[in-house]
This record gives sequence, C-alpha cells and structure tokens, in this order.
Amino acid sequence: MADSSSSLPPLCEKISYKNYFLRAVDLTILGLLFSLLLYRILLMNQNNTVWVVAFLCESCFSFVWLLITCIKWSPAAYKSYPERLDERVHDLPSVDMFVTTADPVREPPILVANTLLSLLALNYPANKLACYVSDDGCSPLTYFSLKEASKFAKIWVPFCKKYNVKVRAPFRYFLNPPVPTESSEFSKDWEMTKREYEKLSRKVEDATGDSHWLDEEDDFEAFSNTKPNDHSTIVKVVWENKGGVGEENEVPHFVYISREKRPNYLHHYKAGAMNFLVRVSGLMTNAPYMLNVDCDMYANEADVVRQAMCIFLQKSMNSNHCAFVQYPQDFYDSNADELTVLQSYLGQGIAGIQGPIYAGSGCFHTRRVMYGVSIDDLEEDGSLSSVAARKYLAEENLERKFGNSKEMVKSVVEALQRKPNPQNTLANSLEAAQEVGHCHYEYQTSWGKTIGWLYESTAEDANTSIGIHSRGWTSSYISPEPPAFLGAMPPGGPDVMLQQRRWATGLLEVLFNKQSPLIGMFCRKIRFRQSLAYLYIFTWGLRSIPELFYCLLPAYCLLHNSALFPKGVYLGIIVTLVGMHCLYTLWEFMSLGFSVQSWFVSQSFWRIKTTCSWLFSIPDIILKLLGISKTVFIVTKKTMPKTMSGTGSGKAQREDDYPNKNSGKFEFDGSLYFLPGTFIVLVNLAALAGCSVGLQRLSPRHRGGGSGLAEVGGCILVVTLFLPFLKGMFGKGKYGIPLSTISKAAFFAVLFVVFAL
Repeated sequence: MADSSSSLPPLCEKISYKNYFLRAVDLTILGLLFSLLLYRILLMNQNNTVWVVAFLCESCFSFVWLLITCIKWSPAAYKSYPERLDERVHDLPSVDMFVTTADPVREPPILVANTLLSLLALNYPANKLACYVSDDGCSPLTYFSLKEASKFAKIWVPFCKKYNVKVRAPFRYFLNPPVPTESSEFSKDWEMTKREYEKLSRKVEDATGDSHWLDEEDDFEAFSNTKPNDHSTIVKVVWENKGGVGEENEVPHFVYISREKRPNYLHHYKAGAMNFLVRVSGLMTNAPYMLNVDCDMYANEADVVRQAMCIFLQKSMNSNHCAFVQYPQDFYDSNADELTVLQSYLGQGIAGIQGPIYAGSGCFHTRRVMYGVSIDDLEEDGSLSSVAARKYLAEENLERKFGNSKEMVKSVVEALQRKPNPQNTLANSLEAAQEVGHCHYEYQTSWGKTIGWLYESTAEDANTSIGIHSRGWTSSYISPEPPAFLGAMPPGGPDVMLQQRRWATGLLEVLFNKQSPLIGMFCRKIRFRQSLAYLYIFTWGLRSIPELFYCLLPAYCLLHNSALFPKGVYLGIIVTLVGMHCLYTLWEFMSLGFSVQSWFVSQSFWRIKTTCSWLFSIPDIILKLLGISKTVFIVTKKTMPKTMSGTGSGKAQREDDYPNKNSGKFEFDGSLYFLPGTFIVLVNLAALAGCSVGLQRLSPRHRGGGSGLAEVGGCILVVTLFLPFLKGMFGKGKYGIPLSTISKAAFFAVLFVVFAL
C-alpha cells in the first residue's frame, strides 16, 4: 500500500526532451521534400513516365517524413527513483514474470536458463515474485535445463544479493574475472559459483547429445511420445518458495508449462502461449502486474521491477491510467545500432503522445487491463464503477468471456476487484491449470479477441498494444542506465531477413484488421498523433515498393538517357535534401556514442531490409486477404557465442571482447531474400558501365533533357548502400552470394537493360 503524503518526493517524473532546433530541421527537410514535389508537378508535362514514377515515390517519402515529424514533436520519457520506494510503499505488489520459448534448437536451452536465472535474482522480495516459463516446443531438453538451472539458482541468487552483483545473467557475468582488490571471501565465493555454473553448462551440453537422462527420473514421463505440435498440457511446479518472507537467500516460485497442441487446432503462436501464461499464473499467484521477456532477453538491471513499480504506484501521475511500462530493447552485440537509435528518437517521440508501443519483450503489464478493462470502467480511486462491476462480474458474462473453469473465473474476479492473493500452495492449482491449457478451452470465449494478447496477427505485440491504447489507456517509457534488458540480434543474413519479413507481415496484418489505426483515429479513444505513430509502424512493408523503384530509377534514366533529378539551380533541392538528411541521421548516431561506420552500416542495412525482406510481406498479406494462404510464425534463431557458456577458459573469454575478422559480415544463402538486392546492384553496375562506353539512347524523346552527373551519382550511391551485396558477389562460403542467385539476378538485369534501352 502506498503512502499518499504529498510532502514526500515523487517516485518518478516525466521528462520532456523538446528541442526546437531539431523541430526546425525536421520542418526544413519536410519543406524541401514538398518543394521537390511542387517542382515535379510544374514540369510534369515536359518529362516522361519516369518523372511520374519519381513523383509517386517521393510523395511516399514525404508522407513518411511527415509522420516522423509528427511523432518526434514532443519526445518524453520517465525517470524513476526506486530508492524511494521502500519509504513510500509498505507492501510491494506481486509480479508474475513470463518467459516464452518454442524451439530448443533455434533457442538454446542454456540461453533460456540464463534469462530465468537473471529474473530469479532480481532485487525484489522473493515472496512477491513468480517466474513462469512457457515451452511451446514441449522439449524435455528445455525442461531438464531449466530444472538444473533452478538448482543452481539456490547458489546464484544468494550470491548476487550478498555482493550486489550488477550483471545477473551468469553467462555474461563470468566473462570478466573478479577485481583483484575484492575480499578473499568474495573471491572464494566467486570461484565456487563459477564452478557450479560450469557444471550446469556441461550438464546441458551433455544432455543435448545424449537422452539417457530421460529414463533416470519419473519427472520426464510426461514428455514420452510427445511431438512439438502434438502433446498434452504439461504444468510442473519446479520450485515453490513455501512460507517465504522475502529474505535474500530465498528463490522465487518457478513453474514450467507447455500448453496442449494438436495438429488440427489453431494455437496462435506466441499470443496463444502468452494467454496460457496469464491463465496459469492467474490460478496460482494472480499477481496484479506481469512482466514478459523473450527467452534471449536477460535482466541486466537488478532494480528493473522496482523501477516499473515506481510508475504504477505514483498517484500524482494518475497511475490508474497507465496500462503498461515498456523498456527499450537493447543488445549486447553490435548488430542493433539502428534499432537503438530508432528507439531513442522515435520511441521517445511516441512516449510523449499516449505512450510507447508494446514491443513484445521487456514490458510490465497490468492484469486488469489484459482482462479487457477500459478507462471508462474505473472510478477515481481505481476501483470498478458500479456499471462496470455489473458488466464484468456477472457470472454468466465471466464464463462466456474467460471460459468455463470455475477456478479461473474466481481468480478473474479477485484480479478485477484488486483483492490480495491468497497464499495457497501452488500444487493445489495444477488440475485447474491443466484444464485451462486444453487446446479447445478458448473456443467461443473472448481470449485473443478482447481479452489477453490479441490474435489475427503474427505481430501480437503491436496488435495488443493498439487494442490497449484504443480503450483510452496510456503507457510509460523508461530508458535506464544501465539498460534494463539485454539480448542478441540475429547476425546480418538469412535469420535477420526472416525476422524482418515476419515483423513487416504481422504489422500489415494489423493495418488491415479491425484494430487498424485508420479506423481507430476516428471512432476510438486513441489519440490522433498516436494513430499516426501506429500508421508509421504498420506501413513498413508497403514502403518497400517506392524504395525498390527509387533504387532502380537512376540506372533506368542513365540507360534511357532521361532526366531523373532537376537541372541547374533546382538540383540544389536534391543536394541539400540528401546532405541534410545524412548529417541529421549521422548526428543522431554520434550523439548516442556510435561511430560513422556504424551509421553507414545502419543506413545500408535499412535499404537492404526494406527492398529485400519487407518486400515479401506484400505478397504474404495479399495471399492472406484473398484467403489463399495464412501467415506463419517462424522462430528466429538465437545465437549464443561459445565463450559465453561459462565453460571456456579465461583466455577464450577475454578474446570475445575483441572483434574477429568476420564480425559484422553479411551472410547469404540461396533464399529469395537476396535476389532483389543482387538485382539492384547488377542493374546499377550495368548502367554505370553502359554510360562509360556510351551505351545509351542517342537523344531524349522529351523536353526534360537527358541524363547527367546527377544520375551517375545516384547509381554510385545505390551501389554504395548495397555494398554488402557487391562484396557478397565475390565472397566465399556463407559470406558469398550463391551462383544460382547471381544467375537469376543477372537474367533479370539483362531484361531490365534491354527494356531501358
């Protein structure tokens, strides 16, 4: 319960980052874009079809920049003061923590175990925490790894809290040796804890290649004759903190679950797993707040729960209207600089409107909001209004919405009424937990429609997020230092292309479903600028078409001997526009501590993912809308360097701090993702070669003039941005583009050249 005394300092405060100079730059770039469009309109009759195509592409770019300007207009974030929490809150609320995994091959169990260990060791009373891991792959190896990790947690958690360890994921913590100035007791405990972690890592590694341990314990009987897509519900209480009072040596509850799956039933991918987590946790601990993280995103800040509670419990902020607290997704590798910058500027911009967009991981949710409660259903003190109470608490309505489990309905009523959790034994809820995990349990209920994580899109995070904001709720954004959560991005190549395609397809699904911001901005409680922010995100896939055409236009004009860019002094519009955008984005990167090389790599990768990955989201969504096929959620491969497993030597671990010769290289395979990029490079190289040998139309057939140095510069810029593909054409192994892809791209490039000439 929070102390409401106004004389005490606040638990958090909202910080505004308004910058009038940056606003002026945004508006100047927008003005230059509109000037270019006006110039093209005035000279449209003097030029050919290329001029029209360029005008359409630049209209799309102008619209996107208009959205960006609106989003970034009033950036904000929250700063929390967790050190003030104990003096303001006498009884901290409980928090249920969710981890999702689905494939023991693409998501190594030792990586999942490290995420689990980092959560169990957080600076929060252990009797107020419970961790639930959902294994959608129903893997005995994953269960074995997590069970062994829970044993190690009895050593790891007290060690972390005794010495106030900063990094609480063992595979990262043991990368560096202890400081020589530390006490002998610490050094002794450090060595002992490291040895135990190495034993854990070896056990998991040995179990990966040998399944004899399955027959050693009856605990694995539930996994016999199971398949990832065909198995019964499994719920196991791996560790229960019985009679805990929140002491440092206590370990929070830990429950392993795997919902029932059958080949002929829809299981709704991650969203379905999250809803099962909500139901099971509601039956067992029913905490008012829930944290969800991906299996590769470990907790890097020990006070992360306390920081989020500062937001939820700060009364002066009208905390009853805060539905969730989102932390930025940060990464410990070097493949995510672009995403970090995007979150820092656009993320804070969205946070200054109605609140950040739920990003799928590193987010604290309120259980009542996930149960479908709207702003209008609450009184001033946060309790349900009399109208809402009749609406939500009627027994027939509860069973229709939440399913026919009496235990589930009882837990929902307690959550909606904000009643404290009864300290029951977790094992007493196992039978009810099995029941709510049946694949037919959600049939004819509101799960996935208006309750819990929403279905109808593989981007369940964005779909759920706009559903929450459409009910009038706000959200909060915290970007602490050090980062709250850290994960690993897939390396640049097939895995990241797959991930980007899945994101773009899922976002387009939301754009064309009933949650679309095009509908919400006029008839729901979502704010207009927040709808524009969602519109910017959801149209990522559609932007691939103008990007692709604009990458080909300089080459076409050079071969066709037609003008793409303005002539004379009007060329200054293009030069100024490109120059300002480059300097602006470069400043954004360097102000966050990134290098010029990092900026260039990110600009290059943006063009690559737009034209090579997002492009495939368009046929995906067309086929779905036509009812020909359905979108499929494919798990992205998570990588964990060997030196991080904890079993390597100290020398090997220290070498990991230095980049190897292949670090940052782009990887290729024979998939279609790399065909558009190879085609773009070959076409622009052919245009430059053709121009140098005079292989062009002799004279332009229009009054707009022929091609010139501007078009040559455009081709060179495109080739530079697609430099990884140019290198890949001469690379070997996984760093080289397959000959089959080059052959296909060359065939299309020849057709393009013939068409242009």
